[in-house]
Amino acid sequence: MVFSRKMLVEDIDRVFEIETNAFKTPWSKESFHQELIENTLAEYFVLVLDDYIIGYGGMWLIMDEIHITNIAIDSSYRGHGYSKVLMDALIDFGRTNGYHHMTLEVRVSNHVAIALYERYAFVGVGKRPKYYIDTGEDALVMWKEIK
Repeated sequence: MVFSRKMLVEDIDRVFEIETNAFKTPWSKESFHQELIENTLAEYFVLVLDDYIIGYGGMWLIMDEIHITNIAIDSSYRGHGYSKVLMDALIDFGRTNGYHHMTLEVRVSNHVAIALYERYAFVGVGKRPKYYIDTGEDALVMWKEIK
C-alpha cells in the first residue's frame, strides 16, 4: 500500500538518495535538514510503499500561497502513478489549511512533469529565463487555484 506522510529528520538520507538520482543539481542533506528544522514556512511529505520511501515533495507556505519547491519519485518507481498520491497530499494540505493558490517552476524540457502538473490544472503563466544555473535552461512558471 502506498501512502504519504510528513517527512521526518530520519528520512533525510533516503530523500537525499532520491534527490541525487532525480536532479542534475541536487539539494544537499544540509538543505533538507534546514528545511525541516529551521524553515517555519516549509512542509515536506514522503511517499511510502511497503515501509520504503519512494518519493518526496516539499513546499513553502507564503501568505495564502503554496510554492512547491521539489517533487521526486525514485526512478525505479516512476510510471506507476505514485506521483498522484504525492500531488494529492500536497493539494489536500493546501485545501485543508486554507491556501488558495499553488505555484512552481519546472524545466521547460521536463515534459513528463509538465504533463503531471497540467493534469492537476496547473497552467503555465510565464518563464524565468536561464533559471537553472547548471544548464542555463529556462523555467516554466506554473500556477493553480485551490478550490
